[in-house]
Amino acid sequence: MAEQEEVITLIDEEGAELDFTVIDIIEVDGSEYAILLPAENDSDEAIILKITSDDEGNELLVDIEEDEEWEKVAEAWEEKVAEEEKE
Repeated sequence: MAEQEEVITLIDEEGAELDFTVIDIIEVDGSEYAILLPAENDSDEAIILKITSDDEGNELLVDIEEDEEWEKVAEAWEEKVAEEEKE
């Protein structure tokens, strides 16, 4: 049985709703990150958002503020994809 893709809807700065397919969740340095692809078009450019929680325990996806953190997560994901391709 094929695995169901998870699609989430995010709201951008202008209030527009955008659908993304969750292609992976990875953990780097004790934090979790969602790797997302736009669901509406054929773009292969993924975005990476950090998974956090608000005061009530609801999961939130937030931009990664630090370039160094973003680069570390992107590198970890690229390594994971390369390993999976070897198998």
